[in-house]
Amino acid sequence: MRNDVRRLRTAQELSQQALGAVLGVSRQTVNAIEQGRYDPSLPLAIRIARYFGTTVEEIFHVDDDT
Repeated sequence: MRNDVRRLRTAQELSQQALGAVLGVSRQTVNAIEQGRYDPSLPLAIRIARYFGTTVEEIFHVDDDT
């Protein structure tokens, strides 16, 4: 699954640490999500979308070949 978390985070000039603090997760979790190594739970995906004022579907993109 691809996502736009890094693009959204850097557009707001947030560090991974700062975003993690707002979301209640570690910097390592934010990094893993951005790298595509970790798919967030639905509640976390919703928190991310709400923080950036958008929808889960606009941030997370399911690859068609999976």
